[in-house]
Amino acid sequence: MALEGVLVEAVVGAVADTAVSEGGGILSLAFSKFALWMDLNGNHQDLMREATKLWELRDGISGEVSSNRMTPQITQWMSQVEGMVTEVTGLDKIYNDRKNHPWKLYRRLRGASLSRDMAGKCEQVHGLWEEGKRIKAMLRLPMPVVGIRPAKIKYNSPLHKYVEDAVSFLEDPDIRRIGIWGIVGTGKTTIMEHLKHHENQILDRLGLNLGSADINKNAQIIFEELEKKKCLILLDDVCCTIELEKIIGVHDLQTCKVVLATRDLAICKDMDVDDEIQVKKLSDVEALDMFMEKAGEYIKNFPRAVQVAQLVVKECGGLPLLIEKLAKTFKGMGGNIQRWTDGRRKLQDLMNEEGMGAVHQVLQFCYDSLDSNPKKDCFLYCALHSEKCEILVRCLLECWRMEGFTDNDGHEILGHLINVSLLETSGNKKKVKMNKVLREMALKISHERENSKILAMPCEGLKEPPNPKRWTQANRISLLDNELQNLPENLDCGNLFTLLLQRNKNLIVIPKLFFASMCCLRVLDLHGTGIKSLPWSLCTLIDLRGLYLNSCTHLVGLPIDIVALKKLEVLDIRGTKLSLCQIRTLTWLKFLRISLSNFGMKSQTQNQTGNVSEFVSLEEFSIEIDSFNEWWYEIANIIAKELATLEKLISLELWFPTVRCLDYFVTNSRPWKDFFDRTSPAWEDFSFRFQFAVGSQNLTCYQILESFDDPSYNSLKFINGKGVNDLIRKVLAKTHAFGLINHMGASSLSEFDMENIKGLFVCLIEGCNEIETIIDGTGKTESVLEILQHLHIKNASKLESIWKGPVRAGSLTRLRTIFLLKCRVLTKIFSDGMIQQLCKLEHLRVEECDEIEEIIMKSENSELESNQLRRLKTLTLLNLPKLTSIWAHDSLEWASLERIEISICPMLKKLPFNINNAPKLRCINCQQEWWEALEWSNDGIKQRLNPPCAFTSSSG
Repeated sequence: MALEGVLVEAVVGAVADTAVSEGGGILSLAFSKFALWMDLNGNHQDLMREATKLWELRDGISGEVSSNRMTPQITQWMSQVEGMVTEVTGLDKIYNDRKNHPWKLYRRLRGASLSRDMAGKCEQVHGLWEEGKRIKAMLRLPMPVVGIRPAKIKYNSPLHKYVEDAVSFLEDPDIRRIGIWGIVGTGKTTIMEHLKHHENQILDRLGLNLGSADINKNAQIIFEELEKKKCLILLDDVCCTIELEKIIGVHDLQTCKVVLATRDLAICKDMDVDDEIQVKKLSDVEALDMFMEKAGEYIKNFPRAVQVAQLVVKECGGLPLLIEKLAKTFKGMGGNIQRWTDGRRKLQDLMNEEGMGAVHQVLQFCYDSLDSNPKKDCFLYCALHSEKCEILVRCLLECWRMEGFTDNDGHEILGHLINVSLLETSGNKKKVKMNKVLREMALKISHERENSKILAMPCEGLKEPPNPKRWTQANRISLLDNELQNLPENLDCGNLFTLLLQRNKNLIVIPKLFFASMCCLRVLDLHGTGIKSLPWSLCTLIDLRGLYLNSCTHLVGLPIDIVALKKLEVLDIRGTKLSLCQIRTLTWLKFLRISLSNFGMKSQTQNQTGNVSEFVSLEEFSIEIDSFNEWWYEIANIIAKELATLEKLISLELWFPTVRCLDYFVTNSRPWKDFFDRTSPAWEDFSFRFQFAVGSQNLTCYQILESFDDPSYNSLKFINGKGVNDLIRKVLAKTHAFGLINHMGASSLSEFDMENIKGLFVCLIEGCNEIETIIDGTGKTESVLEILQHLHIKNASKLESIWKGPVRAGSLTRLRTIFLLKCRVLTKIFSDGMIQQLCKLEHLRVEECDEIEEIIMKSENSELESNQLRRLKTLTLLNLPKLTSIWAHDSLEWASLERIEISICPMLKKLPFNINNAPKLRCINCQQEWWEALEWSNDGIKQRLNPPCAFTSSSG
C-alpha cells in the first residue's frame, strides 16, 4: 500500500512540474482527466441504467411484433441493439475488473479513458432507445384506411373517366368486386396504378414477411392481418381465375374490396365481380392528342410531321401503350421529316395482324428503329430478367461490355433505351426494368435472331432445371430467383455466352463437369446461392469475363487452377468466406469487389498486405465494410499505399479510418493527381469516380448515401472529425454527394469554403451538434449551391437556420428535397429571400423540430408570389408540437402538390388551401380527430379536401 501511494504521488508531482514548465496547459488536461476519473462511477451507473431501459424496450418490441411483420427497419434496429449489448457488456466487464483489482494504482490508471468511453456509449444507447420508442409508437398506430380520389392522369386524360367509374363503385357499399377488362394496350395497368397511392404489393402494405411456401399457412397469416382492417386489393394482369378465398380468405372479409384487371371478360365472370368496366380504345382525336404530348409540342411547327403523326396514330388502333412507344420513337428522329416519312412507311408494312400480334408488330417497329446493332443487343439482353425484377444498372452495363455489345458507351445506350420507352427507370437511376409486353416481344425476336436465343425462366419457382436439350439451343440462359436444388451434370453448351443463376439459395453443390462444355461463356452470375465451393470445370471457362460470387456466404474455396481464367475482368467476392490470397494470381483483373472480411483476421491479414498492389491492371476497386474490425486501423495505411501504386485505377470505394490514411493515397496516386489537377468543375468531371468514408465510424455510418445518390456520383462521408481539415476541403471540391457526420468544431458548412461545395448535388448533415446554420451568406456576392438537389439535416441540436444572411439569386435553384429531423432549436426553415429561389423544390419533410411554429414564416416572406412553390409534390410534417401554420393565407398556388402527411401537430388548426389552389392533391394522411377539429373559412373547402384523406384513427 505504501508503494502504491508513493507511485501515485510521484505521478501527480511529475504532472504538476510539467504543467508549470508548459505554462499550465498540461495541468488543465490533468484536471479534466481527473474530473472524468472522478465521474467514472456515475458514468457507469448512467450507462447501465440507459442500457436496462433499452433491453426492456427491445424485449417489449420483440413481444409485440410477430416474425411476419418484422420490417427491415425493425430488423436493423434489433441488430444494432444486439451489437450494443456486446459493447456495453464489454465496458461493464472492464469496469468491474478494474474495480475489483487489488491494486489501487491499476484501478486509477486509464480510468479517465474508460469514463469517457462509457459516457459516449451512454449517448449511443439513449439514441437507440429513442429510435426504438418511435418504432414502438408506429407499431401501435393502426394501418390507415385509404380513401381514394383519382388524380389527373397525365397524357392519358381519356382514362380519367374509367378511374372515376372505379372509384364510384368502390364507394358503393353493395359492390365488393370490380372487374376492369379490355384488350392489351388500352391502359388497364395505368388505371390500376392510379387507384393506389403507392405501388406496394399486399404483403408490403401489411408489413408482412412470409417465409413459408405453404399457401394455406400464408393465407391464414394474411387473413389474420386483414380481418380487422378495411382494405383494397388490386390485382393487375389477371390471366386466369384466382381463388381468393384460398389465398387470403377474402370471402370472410366483409370490409375488403377487390379490383382486378384482365384482358378476358370471362375471368371477370368466373371471379364473380359485381360490376365490370370495359376499357375501350382511344378515339382518333384523343390518340393524336396523346401522340403530340409524348412526341413534343415542337412538331406542331412542322405541318408534314403532323400529317405523318396522324397516319402513325391510325396504325396504333387507339391503344395508349403503342401510342406512347411510337411517339417516343419518332421523337428520337428529331426534325428530320424524311426519317418520319420512311419510318411511317416501314410501320405500315409491318401492320398485318390484329390483337396481340399487332401490338408486337408495333413494338417490333420501335425495336427496328434502334439505329445500331449494339442498341438492339443491349435491349434484348434485358429480357433475361423478369418484368417483376429491377435490374441493377452497374451490373447491366458490365454484362453488356463483357458480352462485347459496348465499349465505353454503355451509359449512352442505356439512356437512349430509356428515352424511347423501351426501358423504364426505377427510382434513383440505379435500376431499370422492362415492361411485360416489351419483354414478350424481345423474347420472340431473340428466338428468331442468330446468336441471340434466350432461355429465360426467372422467378418461376423452379426446383428442377430445364431439360438439357433446351440448354443446348440457348446463347443466354437466365434461371435466377428460383428454388433450384441441383443442376445437370452433362451439358452441351458450346454457344452459351451468359448464365444467370443468382439467388437460388437452395443450390449448394455444382456438379464437377457442369462448366466443361461452356467454352464460350463470358458472364457467370452465382451470387446469393448456397454453394460452398466451385468445381474444377470452372477453370475451363477460358473466355470468362465476369464472375459474380457476392453474397455466397458459405463459399470457402476456389479451384486451384483458377489462374487459367486469363480473360477474367470482373470479380465480386463480397460477403463470401474467400480470402484475398485465393485470388492473388488473377493479376489481370480490371474490376475487383471484396469485403473487409476477405482480408482475414489479424495475423492472416498481415500475410495479405501486399496482395492488393499485385493487381496491376485494376481500374475499379471496392472494399465493402461488412464487419467492424479494429485491425483495419492497423493495415489501412498499408492498403492505401498499395492502392496508390495502381496506375490504371479510375474508380475506388474505400473507408479510410483516418485523414492521414486518405492523405497516403491522394498524395501518392498518379491517377488521383491527374484527376485532381484537372480544372473541370466537379459536376462535369467523371474521369475518376470515388466513394470515400473518412474517420472513425460504425457500420451504419459507412453506408454511402444509399437512399438518394446517383450511381455515378463521387461521394465523401467525413465522420467524427474536428475542425475544417485542408485535405477534406480539397477532396470536397471534387465531390458530388457529401455527408458530414458527428462533426465537431464547425458552426456552418460555409467554413469548408463556398468554392469547394459548389459542385454538390447531395448534402447530408447528421449529428453535428455545433452546426448553427448550413450556409452563412453574410458578405457573399455570388450564388451558392446552384446545383444542390438534396439537403438532409438530422440531429443538429444547435441548428437555428438553414441560411443566414442574404440569399443571392441563383442559389438553391435546383434543390428538390429538404429533410429536417430532430433539429430541436430550429425556428426558421425559409429565411428572407430563400423561398424565392426554390423553384424546383418537390419534397419537404420536417420531423421532431420542437420550436418550429411556421413552415413559411410570414415575417420572413411578406411578399411571396402565388406560384412560389409550384413544383412541391409532397409535404410531410410529423411531431411538431408548436406548429401553428404552414402558410398564413391561401394565396399560394400548390399546383403540383399530390400528398400531405401530418401527425402529432396539435397546434395546427388551419390548412393553406382553398377550393382551387391544390388541384392535384390526392392524399392527406392524418388523424381523424385532428381533421375534424380543423377550422375552415367555408364548408366547401372541407368538402373539396375530405375525399383524399387517409385517416389514422387513434382509437384503432
